Amino acid sequence: MSDETNDLKESRNIKETFSNIVNGAGTTASNVADKAKGIVVKSKDSVISAVDANGNGEIDIEDFIILGLRTPGIRVNRGDFLQKELMKNYPQEVIDDAITYNPAHAKIPASEIDKIADEVIKFERNCVSGISAALGMPGGFAMAATIPTDIAQYYGYMLRATQKLMYLYGFPEIDTTEKGHKFDSETMNLLIICLGVMYGVQGTSTALKAMATALGKGVEKKLLRTALTKGTIYPIVKSVSKWFGVNMTKQVFAGFFKKAIPVVGGLIGGGITFLSFKPCCDKLKESLQDTLLSNPDHRMSEDEFIISDAIEVTE
Repeated sequence: MSDETNDLKESRNIKETFSNIVNGAGTTASNVADKAKGIVVKSKDSVISAVDANGNGEIDIEDFIILGLRTPGIRVNRGDFLQKELMKNYPQEVIDDAITYNPAHAKIPASEIDKIADEVIKFERNCVSGISAALGMPGGFAMAATIPTDIAQYYGYMLRATQKLMYLYGFPEIDTTEKGHKFDSETMNLLIICLGVMYGVQGTSTALKAMATALGKGVEKKLLRTALTKGTIYPIVKSVSKWFGVNMTKQVFAGFFKKAIPVVGGLIGGGITFLSFKPCCDKLKESLQDTLLSNPDHRMSEDEFIISDAIEVTE
């Protein structure tokens, strides 16, 4: 039997299964659920195949970051962004200072930066609002086809907000250029830390503040890169990646299963919705508000001091 014939037969089977789910004709609810489960297994495999952007055979946080950064319009040029946001209220010499150094160095009040940050979060949340509706739709294979796009868009907007917030609160340009089919390891690990902060993963806020402290002290870029890729910060990166692997993937597919089997799960909201977007961004904003880059009077915690001091002596 040809592949085309098999595909047509499978398509008919899918249509018949979901027709029975909707109409309840000729099949008991339990039999319908069993057939639907079989469809979901194939759908889940399709999702994994589509989302596995780093090619390691599983879904992890790196996949979400890669897909997000590949979404058009997600990468933010630091200079252009600060110019656009600050030109409304400040003369060009102040803007140039903010771009060359950072907004705090340019003596822009923290209250003004906070207002811009709130507008950034509001804007990006509005952009992502339609995605939660898409994630809430039932539909078997049809849903499997849309999930990778929905995930890419959701994390894309989250990463765009991340870049903007980091630039407002003093971080230098993040290299989001794709080299071949890979992104720089330093960029990847820095964004993993940021997403860890957004989801409240233990230790990530301290790590982010320690990096800001090191940068504020003028640490060489190569030392920070080493700390992120194999030094002091790297174990925290691995811990965050593990956390996402255990928690976030489960949440994605928990919502997927519930909506792909209406008889069993009903129309229940999924794990990723736009409702989670603002609280995540607010956590990152709060962490960035009080660092050596954004607040000259910042007082380091003991853990932050230890990590930032270790970065400075990283080989």
